[in-house]
Amino acid sequence: MQRLDKYRIQKEEITAIYHENQGRYGYRRITLEMRNRGYIINHKTVSRLMNILGLKCRVRIRKYRSYKGDIGKVAPNLINRNFHANAPNLKWTTDITEFSLFSRKLYLSPILDMYNGEIISYTISERPHLKQVMDMLNKALDKIADGTNLIFHSDQGWQYQHKMYQHRLKEKGIRQSMSRKGNCLDNAVMENFFGLLKSELLYLREFESFEEFREELENTYATTIIIGSRAS
Repeated sequence: MQRLDKYRIQKEEITAIYHENQGRYGYRRITLEMRNRGYIINHKTVSRLMNILGLKCRVRIRKYRSYKGDIGKVAPNLINRNFHANAPNLKWTTDITEFSLFSRKLYLSPILDMYNGEIISYTISERPHLKQVMDMLNKALDKIADGTNLIFHSDQGWQYQHKMYQHRLKEKGIRQSMSRKGNCLDNAVMENFFGLLKSELLYLREFESFEEFREELENTYATTIIIGSRAS
């Protein structure tokens, strides 16, 4: 306790920044603001002090847990953590992430090309349902020819086990691949993408409403082709 007392002034400033921004700032954005105000402090210290003060960012992005057991056919793990691709449209991956802010939720479902990080298609919805995934899938499949032998990777979420989803892949000549149950490293490409999204969209922006956030999310991915560096 004596050691933490030396941060008394910093804790007061952190608390002030947090409340000035209605709880929308996480530890990274508070660290930046602290430095703007002349405090030399690293993000780990800010995170620890926020935990002590009971201050938590009210904007959350998290992986949507879509696994509901084996409700359909589970595909083998064809990718097996080999995320390298020599050309476009050889290996795709998908997942769903959940945003929770202003007491509402939003779900983003993108398809990413492992060759260069391009977002092939995406859908945004206020609740996760099969139509969201099928709309995303159909928009992506309209961009490629039949019988490409493309590998399409996902987790074992119920949407990806659904017979309608699997039939559409088979119809297009796509090989389905799935991560092992509960192993996020098997789809590290999407995990990294969602982490980048969190850093660029949430930590560096301030939103006044749920509608403003949704509009910014849609504008970002309607105009962006390359999201990150080439997957490796």
